[in-house]
Amino acid sequence: MAYVSGFLCAVPTARKQDYLDFATRSWPLFESSGALDMWECWGDDVPDGEVTSFPMAVKKADDETVVFSWIVWPDKATADTAYASMQSDPKWQEMGEMPMDGKRMIWGNFTPLAQFSAKAKAA
Repeated sequence: MAYVSGFLCAVPTARKQDYLDFATRSWPLFESSGALDMWECWGDDVPDGEVTSFPMAVKKADDETVVFSWIVWPDKATADTAYASMQSDPKWQEMGEMPMDGKRMIWGNFTPLAQFSAKAKAA
């Protein structure tokens, strides 16, 4: 069964292209480790909340944008192996520093409960 890693972070808005470049360089490493998909989503309607919200969760500053990302893996074992390789594979070290404050990044791994999808119908 598929397995999903999710990420939420605040990226300096002026560094949007740096973030995209970093994500683009990271995809081949994730893919070679078995990832099936990777989505990087730049926030455009992410309101502040009164009790909790995405901006509050990552302590977003006024000059930052919330980014929501996820990676789909074929299974948990593949994801675990990929993340373990980040500590020893020099290719990950060559990526350099992330273009945001990694200490405020929220991440977690999830077992899908259900998947719903709209499929195009043949005309």
